[in-house]
Amino acid sequence: MLVRRAPYASDPAQTRGRLFPQPPSPTRTDFQRDRDRIVHSTAFRRLAYKTQVFVHAEGDHFRTRLTHTIEVAQIARALSRALGLDDDLAEAIALGHDLGHTPFGHTGEDALDACLSAHGGFDHNSHGLRLVTELERRYADFDGLNLTQETLEGLVKHNGPLLTLGGEPTRRKVSEAILAFDKRQGLDLASHASLEAQAAAIADDIAYNAHDIDDGLRAGLFSIEEIRAVPFIGALLAEIEIWRPHLEPARKIHELTRRVITRFIEDAIVQSGRLIADSGIASAAEARAAGRTLVALSESFDEADRQIKAFLFSHMYRHEHVNRVREKADAILRALYGAYCAAPQEMSEGWSERACGRERASADYIAGMTDRFAIREYRRLFDPNASLV
Repeated sequence: MLVRRAPYASDPAQTRGRLFPQPPSPTRTDFQRDRDRIVHSTAFRRLAYKTQVFVHAEGDHFRTRLTHTIEVAQIARALSRALGLDDDLAEAIALGHDLGHTPFGHTGEDALDACLSAHGGFDHNSHGLRLVTELERRYADFDGLNLTQETLEGLVKHNGPLLTLGGEPTRRKVSEAILAFDKRQGLDLASHASLEAQAAAIADDIAYNAHDIDDGLRAGLFSIEEIRAVPFIGALLAEIEIWRPHLEPARKIHELTRRVITRFIEDAIVQSGRLIADSGIASAAEARAAGRTLVALSESFDEADRQIKAFLFSHMYRHEHVNRVREKADAILRALYGAYCAAPQEMSEGWSERACGRERASADYIAGMTDRFAIREYRRLFDPNASLV
């Protein structure tokens, strides 16, 4: 089916370019090339063995960063097509949005941020930008992936502007890496990103709410009866039980997950279409300058999102089992950081000579690890019998 692009969609023929100019591809748009470069990157492949919530050793059917990323990309494409946006750009941003994540999920990010507290800190968005602009070493003529400005902007700002119009941070301190790259290739840190980036951001929320419900139920961290207390989920379960009163538990969980994703996508399409129409925007540039997020959920679904997140925080992310793993993972990464800073030669060849300094080089090296490689390194350096589970 031919999808008609809306006037406010990003147009690959009008891209604001790459840091290092390259001739156009005869067979792909610039946004398609960005997507393909991300998929073929080393950082993308490593996502297969990086934790979402559970470490890979706990089971083959739980989400990893890679399976989460693929689910986000699918939802981002669905939203973008329905809204008449460039779904290749939305997919590229979705596929790249978690490249900067460490092993062991947010626990790893927190550990490295603490280790680097005197050296600028660590956050996965900033590290993701450094991966695609300098740390990936694949091409003969440049470091990084040389992505278009639209994709880079989406990776950095998919959750909104980083600076106010007066130049103040909108959330926490903006990393030096982002500010430095902004001077090389302006990312307009005080404006919103494209509508495609906004679609990728909301797709991220939809995906991890749905799949964390699925994984949490299958892992036994909470029961269907417990999550029924969330009004939105309780209403969906009631629908399913009227429709199929004797559905087996595994199929009921699948049906619940499917309906969560479907209802959130449908709401986002309707609400975003309304917001875009009301805004009167007529170009991608006007979408960035609109001063607000235009791809969004309705108030009722925003409230459902908050309720789901609150439930998952207390029943899953801070479950005693998950906390035990988090504590072990934190100790492993802090120990590795200390070891590499003290003896940089323990890192793979070439890392000890990085110009960014041994603290940042050590953190970069650790951030690129998969869960299993981090455990293997800890066993090599400290305890041959160490395990997270």
